[in-house]
Amino acid sequence: MLLCALPLLYAILAKAEEPVCRMMGTPEFPLLSKEGDVIIGGTFSIHSKITLSLFLNLREFRFVQTMLFAIEEINNSSNFLPNVSIGYKIYDSCGSTLASMRSTMALINGQELTIGGSCFGKSPVHAIIGESESSSTIVLSRTTGPFKIPVISHFATCACLSNRKTFPSFFRTIPSDYYQSRALVELVMHFGWTWVGAVRSDNDYGNNGMATFLEAAGKEGVCVEYSEAILRTNPKERISKVVNVIKKGTARVLVAFLAQSEMEVLLEEVIAQNVTGIQWVGSESWITSRQLATPRAAKVISGPIGFTICKSKIPGLKDFLVKVHPSQNTNSALLREFWETVFDCHFQSKSLTANMRQCSGFENLASVQNTFTDVSELRISNNVYKAVYALAHSLHNMLTCRNGEARNCIQKESIEPGQVLYFLQDVNFTMPSGETVFFNHDGDPIARYELVNWQNSEAGDTSFVTVGQYDASLPKGMQFAMNHVNIVWAGGALSRPRSVCSESCLPGFRQAVIKGKPVCCFSCIQCAAGEISNKTDSAECIKCDLDYWSNEDNTQCILKRIEFLSFEENMGILLTMFSLTGVFFTLAVGLVFFCFLDTPLVKASNSELSFMLLFSLSLCFLCSLTFIGQPSDWSCRLRHTAFGIAFALCISCILAKTIVVVMAFRATVPGAGVPQCSLPLQRLSVLCCTVFQVIICTLWISLAPPFLQKNTVHSIDKIILECNVGSAVGFWAVLGYIGLLAVLCFVLAFLARKLPDNFNEAKFITFSMLIFCAVWITFIPAYVSSPGKFTVAVEIFAILASSFGLLFCIFFPKCYIIILKPERNTKKHVMGKANEGKIKKKLSFGSLSQFNCGADIKISSTKSANPNI
Repeated sequence: MLLCALPLLYAILAKAEEPVCRMMGTPEFPLLSKEGDVIIGGTFSIHSKITLSLFLNLREFRFVQTMLFAIEEINNSSNFLPNVSIGYKIYDSCGSTLASMRSTMALINGQELTIGGSCFGKSPVHAIIGESESSSTIVLSRTTGPFKIPVISHFATCACLSNRKTFPSFFRTIPSDYYQSRALVELVMHFGWTWVGAVRSDNDYGNNGMATFLEAAGKEGVCVEYSEAILRTNPKERISKVVNVIKKGTARVLVAFLAQSEMEVLLEEVIAQNVTGIQWVGSESWITSRQLATPRAAKVISGPIGFTICKSKIPGLKDFLVKVHPSQNTNSALLREFWETVFDCHFQSKSLTANMRQCSGFENLASVQNTFTDVSELRISNNVYKAVYALAHSLHNMLTCRNGEARNCIQKESIEPGQVLYFLQDVNFTMPSGETVFFNHDGDPIARYELVNWQNSEAGDTSFVTVGQYDASLPKGMQFAMNHVNIVWAGGALSRPRSVCSESCLPGFRQAVIKGKPVCCFSCIQCAAGEISNKTDSAECIKCDLDYWSNEDNTQCILKRIEFLSFEENMGILLTMFSLTGVFFTLAVGLVFFCFLDTPLVKASNSELSFMLLFSLSLCFLCSLTFIGQPSDWSCRLRHTAFGIAFALCISCILAKTIVVVMAFRATVPGAGVPQCSLPLQRLSVLCCTVFQVIICTLWISLAPPFLQKNTVHSIDKIILECNVGSAVGFWAVLGYIGLLAVLCFVLAFLARKLPDNFNEAKFITFSMLIFCAVWITFIPAYVSSPGKFTVAVEIFAILASSFGLLFCIFFPKCYIIILKPERNTKKHVMGKANEGKIKKKLSFGSLSQFNCGADIKISSTKSANPNI
């Protein structure tokens, strides 16, 4: 048994020793190819499905022909890459990652079934241009990365491809979606759309782009009502469900981050369900697709707006495209299929149907207007064109001898993909159109977009009108700009649609988030008093500074109303009138006393003290005026010191008058133990009592004087200008001293209440002091509890009331007798008939001159009164 197996074992071992590298599976052949010194691979989604017969994408086929045009243009140039020919190998990825993987392996391995020796051979291509979709490009770049084969994509925009660690050999001539997503956010913010729907391709392109959009939108306060994902391979039920979500949504703006193939599928269902009134915002993948901008589609999604890359012109491309013919390569099934698709015919007669004619080969592409021949919107095609030239410039720089020495030259026969990759990173050149081409450290170009809007042209078809720009290279705030071009909105309207969850909050209101809903759904709450919002949709209210207050609409801070007791207001006018009236009455009383100075009643009233008292009362009335008007530090000091000194002088005069009366009429034995009360002594007593108050006021002003205070605590909407007393001890010391003098007057006057009736001045002083004390005792609680300017009014009222009380009680009875009852203004009546005998008895002991305490009464020891009374 073992002997039988030995020959087989030997054969196996011998075969294993053969240095042969074999391909697994069948080889993948290019659809179009051409040999050259340098081979550039190309992968495009020429068909929308893996099965070739289903659908030929004319737009992708134009990309292919643009690549071939650029290669032919370079090969025919005598100054650019001289003696170097560029070949190509074009594969179809069919928009499928599986087919893309097959194409990638074919580009890396070639088509040989076996290779002698090891498998570490040379790649048949030096660089690859493709793919048209991000997911397929990711597969391509991951596969070629370890072999350092540079890949330049013309249409893959996924921001994930900018990761140099994952994709070290990837470049692209189209900007990353990192910038497009942010541009879309700026777009919706510019038009005030804070409530939008979103639908995306369920692949790397759509998922990464939408994730970036949602992140940026959230930071800017844009809310997404729904976010749906679809693929062109989804069943119809899934697509229909997504369209139902769009139809039932309240958002009037839909951001469609879709590849063209997904947009075609979605658009068919939108047309079928007749979903209108939605403002579509598109990505660069479909917004300028002529294949989508049909009259049938425009009736449903009229006026879409979206970003796309800048368009350009490629001289000579139109002529090149119309010369494409199956005869250029009779073995190419792709060229025959293209011709049959464009002219709706068939080369094989047995494949003809009733509605199809046979192709003659003499059909003319120049007479055809379709996606393939349309060169008016060369955007992605221009990216293909730039990609070919970027590779050519890297080859040119690589093959140029350095320092003019042959040993520093790289020969075209020994070019490696890694060398192309190295020089590709540093290319920097200007296209004939004036556009500069270079790559940043991530392999990306500068992000520049045009904002286009679908509008109906005069010919009746759809035109892509540029209405704005976005340039990521500019400073923030200047990147997005609108042109002065009218935009056609959804439904053909000329007015911009609104798409918000809640209506805007006007100035004076703030947004309040509704629990359980996105931040874009809010209620509007008016700012509280003292707070404002001066712009629409304010998230919070701004509190006004201390000296400011909100206006009625809560839209701006205005200076708070200043409150003080002024001369212009009714209360101030009324108090001023009372004060001046008091002064007038005081002067009138003084005039009466002056005119009747020699009458017995005036003489008996101690005229000097009376005039001094009238003067002090005038000061009391006038000092009330210092409490009216806008206060200041000096007026605050003046009003309190003037009040204290004036009332101290007034009460001192009354005290002296009371002492004179008591001492003159309480003496029982003339000439025995009666103190002398001369005029100088009276003056000295008044002066001493007043000076003591002056000393208190001086200490108060020196140590802790009153000062102006802005009271913002008592009332939040106004500033009350008031005088802070500074030292409460000083304030109450002034009031307390006046109160002490008043109490002494009251006590002494009360003791003299039984004096003769006709000359009982102590009775009037008692009444005046009773009123004075009652007023000021009532003043204390009223002063403490009165708000704002009423505090000052209460203080003025106390001053005027007490002053009028003193004036009326002490002087008006005398004026009444002097003016209206002159018959009672006699010595006999003043002395009183009933007491005349007692007085004469007292006078028998001698003259009363020893009691002359300023009372101008001089009665001789004779029986009759002195005629000089």
